[in-house]
Amino acid sequence: MCSSSSNYSCESASQTLAWINAIVDFIKPFSFLTNAHVVNFFKVPSRSSEILFLPQIKVSTLIFFSFFILQDRLWEAIDEEWMDCLREEAVENLLQIPCGVVQDHWPASLKEFIVTLRSLALPRQQADLQAVLPGMSMTSLNSVLSMGMNSKKKHEVEVLSAVVNSVANSIGAHAIIDVGAGQGYLAQVLSFHYQHSVIAIDACSHHGRVTNARAEQIKKHYAAQMRKSVAGNRSLNVPKTVTCNVMSIDMLKALADTSLHKDNASLLQSSCNADCETSLVLAGLHACGDLSVTMLKTFMECEEVKAVVSVGCCYNLLSEEGFNHVGSQCGFPMSCGVKAAGLSLGKSSRDLACQSAERWSCLENDAGLHNFELHTFRAAFQMVLSLYYPEVVITSPSIGRQGKALRRQQRRGIPDSANPKESTCSTLPQLACNMKESGSHLRTTKIEEDDSFEMEFETTAIGNGHSSSKATQCEGTPHISKYPLFKKYCLSGLCRLGLEPPKDTDLHGIWKKVQPFAELIGPYWTLRAAFGPLLETLLLLDRLLFLQEQGSSIEVVMLPIFDPALSPRNVAIIAKKLTQI
Repeated sequence: MCSSSSNYSCESASQTLAWINAIVDFIKPFSFLTNAHVVNFFKVPSRSSEILFLPQIKVSTLIFFSFFILQDRLWEAIDEEWMDCLREEAVENLLQIPCGVVQDHWPASLKEFIVTLRSLALPRQQADLQAVLPGMSMTSLNSVLSMGMNSKKKHEVEVLSAVVNSVANSIGAHAIIDVGAGQGYLAQVLSFHYQHSVIAIDACSHHGRVTNARAEQIKKHYAAQMRKSVAGNRSLNVPKTVTCNVMSIDMLKALADTSLHKDNASLLQSSCNADCETSLVLAGLHACGDLSVTMLKTFMECEEVKAVVSVGCCYNLLSEEGFNHVGSQCGFPMSCGVKAAGLSLGKSSRDLACQSAERWSCLENDAGLHNFELHTFRAAFQMVLSLYYPEVVITSPSIGRQGKALRRQQRRGIPDSANPKESTCSTLPQLACNMKESGSHLRTTKIEEDDSFEMEFETTAIGNGHSSSKATQCEGTPHISKYPLFKKYCLSGLCRLGLEPPKDTDLHGIWKKVQPFAELIGPYWTLRAAFGPLLETLLLLDRLLFLQEQGSSIEVVMLPIFDPALSPRNVAIIAKKLTQI
């Protein structure tokens, strides 16, 4: 079963597969967009005559450029009529594109594209959980249980704990395993409030210590309350913590079996006992990457696990067949149906699946402008690396999040000098400069190869508070005024990579080259971001179909359980075994 108000349904495996095939047919012609790296947005000069406008370009750079030409001028792959229309569009309208909102004056083909794309995505409005899970009751967490939680986490834990409690009661579960428990928020609510036996598993030993310390504080509160009531002799359930990096189904099965015994010494030596009558529930609140997949596969393979409640996240960290995975097990695809479709996503598309349409629509105009500006800076910085450090570009360098520093400068209104001598690596935080290794001029990492590293969805106004019809410039402000910020961005980025800025670096020349096309970043990025909910829908339907393919012995529902404005990754897969498999 699937909670959906779209034109498609996933009540059965055949309906789910039809929906998947419709998505696959739609996205295949747009693979150039979903697989794009926005850092390669601008054109790297392809002829020596164009390169020579910058002094002292290395000969190796001339050879190296041939590898980049086909990746650049990304906007030229988009329908020219669309880009001509959107480059003049108000930023507030651009920010609504991922939500499927179109304007009457847009080209008919553009409106059809956006509306069709949105119609294929799983709706995200929070479901009526009482209708799906009869008897489920949800209460607001008290100040003790919600200690340390922000509003997002409190909302998620309140809802998910009620869902897991309802599922656990329906199967008569003896214990719940909280997979990827973090600091134990969900486990503690299930233990202290709903009185379930819970094991909290997390790979981080620090999280385990925090969970235990927090549980002791909560236990003291509840023990004091019980002494004042007739329940004074009742024992309290306190979650057990296990520090373990769950790398395989067998390991999670062993942990499930361990929950049947008080002695944890046999943790990884245990095996799943098929003759045991015990019922377990696997629960995961935003279990990262392959961990959510491992939960679903363990549910199918371990007899004691009678139900699973999984809310996934971090699709960029999924292993994918044919890409970053060797072996029989992978995070995508899971189902036979998707495997038969022969679809490959790749890391860029899986990164994109993490984009939230609701977060985009909630951005204020100035925050949206700022994010487009950061993408412009990062793409222009890629030209700097390509021109002066071609050997670095092939390492897919990461420069981390630099948007906050630039945002603070804009808010304070501190003028930035155009003189490179006043903004050198030595003026940046010493911590960043200490990244340089002795005897080496570069230090790189591949951790943040994706394009979403600098998207910080903040709604605080910046600049002069006005939006313009140009996606990357504030009203009444010439775009060239952004050059000082771009220069600071570049110098900081070079410093973070452990690179010394060459004395002959012509940052101003590069900025002049990209300036005429900067206003295209906003339209391009929002069109690309519109694929985020659709790609996430595909990943989730693949997981749902995997369970549906197991036959009638599995009852499964997929529905949005959180408010999407608070928690964008809000879709839960809830499955129960009806008969023995």
